[in-house]
Amino acid sequence: MTGGPLIVLVGPMGSGKSTVGGLLAERLGVPYRDTDADIVAAQGREIADIFVDEGEPYFRELERQAVAAAVAGHTGVLALGGGAILDAGTRELLAGLPVAYLSMDVEEAVRRVGLGAARPLLAVNPRRQWRELMDARRHLYTEVARVVVTTDDRTPEEVAQAVLDALELKDV
Repeated sequence: MTGGPLIVLVGPMGSGKSTVGGLLAERLGVPYRDTDADIVAAQGREIADIFVDEGEPYFRELERQAVAAAVAGHTGVLALGGGAILDAGTRELLAGLPVAYLSMDVEEAVRRVGLGAARPLLAVNPRRQWRELMDARRHLYTEVARVVVTTDDRTPEEVAQAVLDALELKDV
């Protein structure tokens, strides 16, 4: 591969994309980028506030633009927001890239994410809403992923190593 990210991480909120992405970037000696952080920086406000103030469709358009820019201009480790794969154009951009889907079960998700205070899509009933989100998204994560790495009962370091092993990448 001559351009684009070295690794793209996808998965639900709380799966560890940001933590694992930072570890992978450090181990590989490449930059790390998170499209949610790009959106927050560009908008000057948190994602939850964008959802409340402008609605999910507005946020999804910002997300689509952020992912397109990152895929075109980033050569390190890239983490996408949990819902980025909902956009068909984004899924097309990810085709052929080294995408790792970080998966986890509902109990692990609730333990990590908590009660959804800063997670607008999980604000009412986190377990039920997470299951519904995953029912709608799991096949999309799997569709774009070259590898699936389970994060349940693993440390971020163990997940990072599993991603490297699955993608057959070596530490530098």
